[in-house]
Amino acid sequence: MVKFGVISWVWFYPFNPGAVFRAEEAGFDGLEIPVEDPKILDGKKIVEALNSSKIECSSICGVLSPDRDIKSDDKAVREKAKEYIKSCVDFAVDFGCKIVGGPLYSAVGPTLTIPDKEKEWRIAVKELKDVAGYAEDNNICLALEPINRFENHLVNTVAEALKMMGEINSPSVKIHFDTFHANIEEKSIGEAIKACGGNLVHFHSCENDRGTPGTGHIPWSEVAEALKAIKYDGYMVIETFQPGIKEIAVAASIWRPLAPSQDSLARDGLKFLKALMK
Repeated sequence: MVKFGVISWVWFYPFNPGAVFRAEEAGFDGLEIPVEDPKILDGKKIVEALNSSKIECSSICGVLSPDRDIKSDDKAVREKAKEYIKSCVDFAVDFGCKIVGGPLYSAVGPTLTIPDKEKEWRIAVKELKDVAGYAEDNNICLALEPINRFENHLVNTVAEALKMMGEINSPSVKIHFDTFHANIEEKSIGEAIKACGGNLVHFHSCENDRGTPGTGHIPWSEVAEALKAIKYDGYMVIETFQPGIKEIAVAASIWRPLAPSQDSLARDGLKFLKALMK
């Protein structure tokens, strides 16, 4: 049976342990914790908050940036990316979760020149093999998330994510699916989910406008049918953002409110997803 989670970005940036209690009040089972900067994430306070609530850490959200880009030509930048992902693995161990998800193969952002995709692909695969060994040693899964063409050029579809997963060839590397990105890139969201099969270990339940799930045109009945067909039993996490936080607004192109309030987005989205997956 699936569990339901929410990412802390619904309420806070950077991470605030108060998100644990906001998620609990809204009725979720788990909280996805982004690692914006490992140096400022207070692991001890987060563990204390988790232990004093009914919320578990569903997953760690990893986000690469230009200065920590694992596909970079610059070895120092690649090393920084690898150390960052390893720190995400360490946080996952500390917080008692098994998943580090996200576009772990590339920095996120628009591509402004024609890339040497084959070269970048080879670099990313080589470096991720090394990081995958560290994840495997710690019993943590790295979940590769395909994201849309406007935010990345290396892995846009499930087919590409599965190809990269196969080339890395590690039992600790699987797939993370996001309906917002799939709505842009996949011919059929349901078929893309089914293509993941047992390799799907994490799921972002996002509306087409990143607003409240169930209020847009994502084919949710198709999503539910596909998840049930592959017997998915991981987390369905609501990932969305808010325009009031400038760093998030710019990074995710959120220029207007997506719901009457962030709390209503979380509560109403959770109610919809629970009814969907009955």
